[in-house]
Amino acid sequence: MGTRDHTAIANAISPLESLSESPVLPQITANTDVEAVAAWLAEYQESPQTWKCYRREAERLLLWLTHQGLTLGQVNREVLRDFEQFLADPQPSAQWVGPTKPRQHPQWRPFRGGLSPSSRRQSLIILQGLYSWLVEAGWVRHNPFRLMRDKSRRLNNQTQRIERYLERELWEWFWEWLNQSAGQGERGAYEHGRRRFIFGFAYLLAPRVSEMAEARMGDFQQSEGRWWWSVVGKGSKIARIPLPSDMQACLIEWRHALGHHGMPAHHDDTPLIRALDGQRGIGHNQLYRLIRDTFNEAADALQTAEGNPAHVAALRKATPHWLRHTSITHQAQAGISLRHLADSARHSRLDTTARYLHNEAIEWHHEQQRHQIAPKATQDDADTL
Repeated sequence: MGTRDHTAIANAISPLESLSESPVLPQITANTDVEAVAAWLAEYQESPQTWKCYRREAERLLLWLTHQGLTLGQVNREVLRDFEQFLADPQPSAQWVGPTKPRQHPQWRPFRGGLSPSSRRQSLIILQGLYSWLVEAGWVRHNPFRLMRDKSRRLNNQTQRIERYLERELWEWFWEWLNQSAGQGERGAYEHGRRRFIFGFAYLLAPRVSEMAEARMGDFQQSEGRWWWSVVGKGSKIARIPLPSDMQACLIEWRHALGHHGMPAHHDDTPLIRALDGQRGIGHNQLYRLIRDTFNEAADALQTAEGNPAHVAALRKATPHWLRHTSITHQAQAGISLRHLADSARHSRLDTTARYLHNEAIEWHHEQQRHQIAPKATQDDADTL
């Protein structure tokens, strides 16, 4: 199917007529499935990144249903099983998969590739929430996700241990490589300084990529002789995170590259991370691509040096959110208390933060070494032989 046909499918979700036959009067003002989903998304309008993520998953479902000639109300367990398989391998690839493009671009596609198991699980979690809301709104009769036998295992991401992070050995290699890869000329030096600051910021304070893109110089503030980072995060939650001394050093070095000295002045509303002109800020997508490109460049360098293949693979898979996972995991391994770690990560629940704790697994592995095929002979045993 060509680009024109794909565009027609994308446009079709707007006038798509709902065939939902609700047993009760709908509690929302909507005439189509698209309008019903828009009403659901409106509940998250104060959390832009959550809204964007939820829109992406709902849009994929609506586009696929349009292609299948189905509506939200006609999704049953069999349809859901087909959709799961589609998420893993969107076919035909030319219709569904493509590089990152603006949404209005004729080559825009809803997928960059088939989703990994963890990404599929996250997609299903989001869509399960959508259907729960639609049932309450009287738009659909049932939630097909409730029929999934292994729902408790696959749709409960609170029990999944965080694995998408850079192990300390790999992070140390990456940071050393990053500091050695300075560019040539004035522009090269600027890009190197910016890249070094971005990764230092991400590792030391565990920000989300949206928080990095939106950060201002004046968000770093001093109180009673101590420096803090003030951030408005997910769900419009306001937090204040203490700055490690390494972060202060990274910030001072970055400001020097911008022609400034020392720490930021109070109420400095200029962008923290800037474009090549040193003045304008950069957008979320640009920052995302910059981080991904750096990971891929590092993977090429490590592969050329015949480094650990598993580390090369990790770098190729790494996304900006891996940096947040890496930061929180390494903070936990450094012995920062769970309570303070949760505050730094801005988690509302301690069990969310606990997913980053790998100490128990390390201790388990150590103790398991006591289990041997044949116990090693002790010195006393040797004396009696």
